[in-house]
Amino acid sequence: MFKVGMGELVVILLIVLLLFGAARLPEIARSLGKSIKEFKKAMKDNEEENKK
Repeated sequence: MFKVGMGELVVILLIVLLLFGAARLPEIARSLGKSIKEFKKAMKDNEEENKK
């Protein structure tokens, strides 16, 4: 699909830092982690439900 190299990641991180500021980055990362965790949990639950 998309191949993202180190240069692209640095540019993306700099843009995010400029948009949100350094103080909000930990909050954004925490909420992103929680949403990924919930998504994985929902996918797992859905797979288990389909097996029944």
